[in-house]
Amino acid sequence: MTVARVGVKKRRLCYVIVANKLIKYPSGRSRVVYIGTTTKGITRLAQSAAQWAPEVLGTHGITSFKVHVVSCTPRQHVKTWRKLERALLLTFRDLYGTVPLCNTQGKKMREMDEFAYFSRTRVENIIRHAA
Repeated sequence: MTVARVGVKKRRLCYVIVANKLIKYPSGRSRVVYIGTTTKGITRLAQSAAQWAPEVLGTHGITSFKVHVVSCTPRQHVKTWRKLERALLLTFRDLYGTVPLCNTQGKKMREMDEFAYFSRTRVENIIRHAA
């Protein structure tokens, strides 16, 4: 797990768990296996890594994974970290045909106002860069 100063200071953030091997999805291959969010900060990332370790490492061929922190600037009266997670899930589903391997949320999710807060191309770049 790599932790940068940006992730340490913020409590509300998103994270992407990335495997060392490409996973086959209906519309392509990606290393992303989970997209999540936390309101408890960096300590939740360690818990999440421990929670998902058996399932991720139990997948054939995966021997390690990394956790990437994705943060955004806060706005009044908007839970931007939740909007960012939804935007990441929607973009991943559009690019690869389904949500990441370990995600159960987002399979039937519909786009609302997520891309009013975040640029669609920037979110795509985050997904592609993580993979």
